[in-house]
Amino acid sequence: MSYLELRDLRVSYGNIEALHGVSLSVDEGEIVTILGANGAGKTTTLTCISGLVRPASGGIHYKKTALHKTPSHKIVSLGISQSPEGRRVFSPLTVQENLNLGAFTVKDQALTRRNLEWIFELFPRLHERRSQLAGTLSGGEQQMLAIGRALMASPRVLLLDEPSLGLAPIMVQSIFEAIRHINKTGVTIVLVEQNAKAALKLADRGYVLEVGNVVMENSAAALLADPAVQQAYLGG
Repeated sequence: MSYLELRDLRVSYGNIEALHGVSLSVDEGEIVTILGANGAGKTTTLTCISGLVRPASGGIHYKKTALHKTPSHKIVSLGISQSPEGRRVFSPLTVQENLNLGAFTVKDQALTRRNLEWIFELFPRLHERRSQLAGTLSGGEQQMLAIGRALMASPRVLLLDEPSLGLAPIMVQSIFEAIRHINKTGVTIVLVEQNAKAALKLADRGYVLEVGNVVMENSAAALLADPAVQQAYLGG
């Protein structure tokens, strides 16, 4: 069994089936990216892993734990955390308060302090803005905060949903460099991203979703070179 594995996952919203038997695997230490157009089922896949959405059938296993039977707060405690699409920072709270909330499952105060120091090293701008209200940050700074908040839980697996969405190219580059650095510390990463070229240059492997089905999977290099992927996602 892989480190993280989804088997024949089916998810429905009312009478609409969003995932039609999705299977994918992630090995420890990898960056795996999930590509696809809007509505393909990428976010649904991540929210199933984090326990926010329950599958109608199929299973999700992290090491030997059945995540599809585990409450979402316990999934965080197991070492899986998510930086959601649209960032979703708590606007009325300060940067520091947002980060503190990310550590709600961590009982070791020394570990929390070390994580905070590491996040401030990773994103110096958050340290500069730590007393500032999150709602007053730029989009790029809010994305840094969303990732930092997820890292405060000391995850072994980090789920990233559209981290480059709406950001200027220079900020996208900065965010992706941070993701590479996070991975080098040993954190496994599952990356949902519409910027397919940047995602495939960063990732080890990739999956392509179309309307709730996995239609392609391969090494990131092979997908980057694939004419069908280039036509559909890389602008030809």
